Parts: sequence; structure tokens; C-alpha cells
Amino acid sequence: EMFRKLLDSASAGDNVGVLLRGVKKTDVERGMVLSKPGSIKPHKKFKAELYVLSKDEGGRHTPFFTNYRPQFYFRTSDVTGTVALPEGVEMVMPGD
Repeated sequence: EMFRKLLDSASAGDNVGVLLRGVKKTDVERGMVLSKPGSIKPHKKFKAELYVLSKDEGGRHTPFFTNYRPQFYFRTSDVTGTVALPEGVEMVMPGD
């Protein structure tokens, strides 16, 4: 089902609702990925270069430091992460 319409198939990247027999509702949650076993590799870490929006741009108005724990959003899923700043970087200011 996609946007309340029944489908015979779906493609990678489609957001769908599915009926999974033998799977408890408590075992799944919104944002999880349905895939062939062994076809994807989950990751717990990633490196990123980013620009932090300033207050005037609709972003932060205070700096953050190593061990800051923001929410990361991936498609329909959100995960609390921990920021580890590079060596020599003490803090990140809005607008950096």
C-alpha cells in the first residue's frame, strides 16, 4: 500500500505500508527498512562535514561541543547520536 492505494510491487526508496505475517507490531516501527537478508549493512558511525545554521537562518543560537547529542533524521527515521568534533576543534558556533 502506498498513499492508501494497493500496489503489486514497490521499488527501492518507496514509502509503503505492508502486512507482515508472523511479525509482531511491537517488533517494527516507522522508518525501518524492509530488505532481503544480507543485502544491506547497518552502520553505527559516520563522518560528515556540515554547516550549522545561525539563529537568523532558522538554526541554533548557541554553540555545541564534543558529546553533544542531537537528533539525526534519515528518511522517516530519527536517531539520537553523539557528536565527536575533530582534534583541535573545541566547539562549533552557529554559522560555522
